[in-house]
Amino acid sequence: MERVGKMQSNIIIMLTHHDKTVKNAIDLFEECKDLPVQYWGFKDVGLDERSMRQLVQMMKDEGKKTCIEIVTYTEHECLNGAKLAVECGFDYLMGTLYFESVHNYLEGFDIEFLPFCGKVCGSPSVLEGTFSEIIEDAKSMISKGIKGFDLLAYRHANGEKLAEEFCREIPVPVVIAGSINSLARLSKMSSINPWAFTMGSALFDKDFAQDRTFRENLEAVIASMSKLE
Repeated sequence: MERVGKMQSNIIIMLTHHDKTVKNAIDLFEECKDLPVQYWGFKDVGLDERSMRQLVQMMKDEGKKTCIEIVTYTEHECLNGAKLAVECGFDYLMGTLYFESVHNYLEGFDIEFLPFCGKVCGSPSVLEGTFSEIIEDAKSMISKGIKGFDLLAYRHANGEKLAEEFCREIPVPVVIAGSINSLARLSKMSSINPWAFTMGSALFDKDFAQDRTFRENLEAVIASMSKLE
């Protein structure tokens, strides 16, 4: 897991809007694949498995790293999500709650597992618990061999402070998932410096270049990131 660019954190572009993969995800990737973004992903909701496999292969053909985020809470659902991630050939599985069965299954494959930590529930997801509870949950998983986390910081009541403390205390890669939808929050990511953060809906909602295309919004984000130290 390497960092790139002036701003040390990586950006993971999620072809998702309102927690669902967009129907034209394949076309959007084709339009944007030349941009200097290494990490791309989407969710397990919105495309059929055949289309998911096709999109993952397209990304890999362009030398991209591929990520799937799965928001499920039962052991059965999380294990099914892990199997889907493997079958589609993703490089990273983000999300799911931690279950030993999921962890053990993924150990047999070349895929990085970054589960949620803390109490995650609901749809859209909410992250609950005190800072110390969430951090201790992560440390417990590290002791079991987990090497990175998907932190739903902005789904917590005090997201930015949680992200700061979590990244300071946790010595493995952290992905801040979702809601980076302004230059102020982009700057905050530069300050907190997680291994990566995801961005999806903000590009579809045109939060960085009003009334412009998805690509133009992504270009605006890339330009802003290049200016951040």
